[in-house]
Amino acid sequence: MTETRKDDDMAQDQAQPPEAEDFLEPDELSSLRAERDDMRDRFMRVLADAENSRKRAERDRREAEQYGGTKLARDLLPVYDNLRRALDFATDEQRTQASALIEGVDLTMRELLNVLTKHGVMLIMPQIGDTFDPQQHQAMFEAPLPGTKAGQIIQVMTEGFLLHERLLRPAQVGVSSNTQG
Repeated sequence: MTETRKDDDMAQDQAQPPEAEDFLEPDELSSLRAERDDMRDRFMRVLADAENSRKRAERDRREAEQYGGTKLARDLLPVYDNLRRALDFATDEQRTQASALIEGVDLTMRELLNVLTKHGVMLIMPQIGDTFDPQQHQAMFEAPLPGTKAGQIIQVMTEGFLLHERLLRPAQVGVSSNTQG
């Protein structure tokens, strides 16, 4: 029975492959280890590059989804401006005589705003007396106006628009240049 165990142990020893150290010269072994380490480093770098590319592609896809309609939205803003002007300049007499037409223009403008809002376009409507914000407003002129403070909006020419959180068009305003209120 002892003989059988010795035979089994010998068979096991013969079944296991010899270690690299057993048949390689030390220089060859260190060269192979250096090559292995280099390959591992290159693999990790390629893996990191692939992950960065995936993240960049995802960010680009999200931005294209959110901001892909920027050009179309900008092209529609003059339509809004013209509808707004038509309503602002309609006199009371015109409103009485052509009430259906004025109502149609008003409904068209509201529908345009609803569609723009549905796609992430938000109206910036500064009010007279608000403080000028260069992030959302464009100063078209500065003028001293009694009873106002410097930097207060004194006139609104056109509303501005945001596409999600990005400025699509600044509101065009006049700003007080008074140094005293």
